[in-house]
Amino acid sequence: MAIKEYSLKLDGEKFVSKSFRIREFRCRDGSDKILIDDALLTMLQTVRDHFGKPVIINSAYRTVSYNKKVGGSPKSQHLNGMAADIKINGVSPDKVWEFCNKTFTKWGGVGRYKTFTHIDCRWTVTRWDYRK
Repeated sequence: MAIKEYSLKLDGEKFVSKSFRIREFRCRDGSDKILIDDALLTMLQTVRDHFGKPVIINSAYRTVSYNKKVGGSPKSQHLNGMAADIKINGVSPDKVWEFCNKTFTKWGGVGRYKTFTHIDCRWTVTRWDYRK
C-alpha cells in the first residue's frame, strides 16, 4: 500500500474511505500536513465495519515535535501516518484489541492500553500490553 500526503486546510473535510474524513488523522499540534497509509485505512474500516459503530481516532499522524511532546517512540509508526490510537464508545479497548489480534494475523502492530487500542500497519506482527 502507499502513504499519501494531505492538507488539513485543503482536504480535511474529504472522505478518504467509506467512514473516515482526512481531518480525523491530523496531528493535534495544528500542523497542516497529514500522512495516511492506505493499509491503515483498510484496518480502520475493517474495525468500523465489524463493530458497526464509529471509530474515534485519538491520535494518528504525528509530527516529530508533537510525537516527542507526547512521549512517543522515536521510531513511532505515527510519524509515517501508519498508526492510530482508537476507541469505540460502548466497546472496551480489550474487545477492540481481541478483534484486531484475531483479524490482522499476517502483519501489523496491535497494542493494549487502559483507555484505547493502538493499531498500525507495519509489515511485521507485533503485540504489546500497556494496561497499567
